[in-house]
Amino acid sequence: MADYYEYAIPQLVKLLGARFKDYRLRSNMTKEVSEQSGLTITTIHKFESGAADNISLATFLLLLKAIGEIEALDDLLPELPPSPYLIRKEKKVQLIRHK
Repeated sequence: MADYYEYAIPQLVKLLGARFKDYRLRSNMTKEVSEQSGLTITTIHKFESGAADNISLATFLLLLKAIGEIEALDDLLPELPPSPYLIRKEKKVQLIRHK
């Protein structure tokens, strides 16, 4: 497994672009990605070829949806169980007797 901490952000974007291209090709998709995502073929090509050293998160999510891999977000950032440190304890109501 690669040590992604060693990479600069543009390098990571380039790796993601190459990996996305592999997923797209294995899904046998070409123009469909552009049509389903609403992005131009040029934008997709720049991302896949590494010519775009930065894309927005929204663009990346559109591309994941277009190839049917949006569920991969669960692997990227899985939901965590509730933290006992973040659960607010309810304060007990104290009855005050007035004399």
